[in-house]
Amino acid sequence: MEKIKAVIFDLDGTIGDTVPLCILAFRKSIETLINRSVSDEEIIATFGPSEEGTIMALAPNHYEQGVADYLRYYKMFHDICPNPFHGIKELLDSLKEKGVRIAMVTGKGKYSTEISLDKFELKNYFEIIETGHLEGGRKPEGIQTVLDSFNELSNHEVVYVGDAPSDITASKEVGVPVIAAAWSDTVKPERLAELKPDELFCSIDAFANWINLKI
Repeated sequence: MEKIKAVIFDLDGTIGDTVPLCILAFRKSIETLINRSVSDEEIIATFGPSEEGTIMALAPNHYEQGVADYLRYYKMFHDICPNPFHGIKELLDSLKEKGVRIAMVTGKGKYSTEISLDKFELKNYFEIIETGHLEGGRKPEGIQTVLDSFNELSNHEVVYVGDAPSDITASKEVGVPVIAAAWSDTVKPERLAELKPDELFCSIDAFANWINLKI
């Protein structure tokens, strides 16, 4: 791996422990509209598209109300995840101080991404923020958009950091080294390891120590 000059981050489960918040907001917004309960597994199975895609999958007849309710509950309950993971802000500060370019490519929708980054006070760290789409996952496209913007860098001077199997496959599709972020309680490291990321870290400290050697 060449010297790292740019880092692209995922958001949910990578920057902050927001997956439980997402599930809670989905449950609160969807169950009253479709008059039945939805399990965590049923909600998680729709992940890939943005939240709008989840609403379309689980409550298609109540799409506009579902999206509005989801965003309201997501913001209302964000205090269950008031801060990013411990060590993330320090890592971003370190990268910025060393001149490493920072971007974000997330499957989240634009509005919920803004809610979380505002809550975490992190929005100004990211030079480019690419969000998801209701029709399906677009991480390869989002990563490529960042690469096109960072066109003076080779793909091997950029790394993507994400916590999902789809993050690994998306990065490989575009030809960018990928770091598996396994520091969230919602992540199964063995599933990530099976897909052979370039590196896998179970703590932010371990990742920070590694990347500081690569800058």
